Amino acid sequence: MRFFIRAVAIAGALACLVSIPASADEALELDEYRGNVIVVDFWASWCVPCRRSFPWLNKMHAKYADDGLVIIGVNLDASNEDAAAFLEDYPADFKIYFDTDAVYAQEFDVQAMPSSFVLGRDGEIAARQLGFKVKRQQEYEAILVEALGVGQ
Repeated sequence: MRFFIRAVAIAGALACLVSIPASADEALELDEYRGNVIVVDFWASWCVPCRRSFPWLNKMHAKYADDGLVIIGVNLDASNEDAAAFLEDYPADFKIYFDTDAVYAQEFDVQAMPSSFVLGRDGEIAARQLGFKVKRQQEYEAILVEALGVGQ
């Protein structure tokens, strides 16, 4: 299954309406999540920092899903089997989609693994995080809290 991308510039930010296959039967439509805060996390099985980010992403998903946080992992491995092996060791409590041709990654200009993009409720990119550092988890969470408007 091939996927297609339509990107639209809104106030200097990228708002994407996209279809990426999760499996032969399911495709991601980011537009379905408008009004939520979306984390689009690009990862690969060979990425060491991704092994540390997945438990944190699971924790954020559990903590803030009821507040409107949607986490979407986008795998960039050429082989879905490599991704499946990774997920056996580092399971995801959030949706995983596959971008084996890295077309979607190019639209977001992914430059590091992992790369996370926080899309605000308005669909605009509110934050971009390159890599993952355990000691910066509180900073990462603060970005989500601000985007969600939790406790304000």
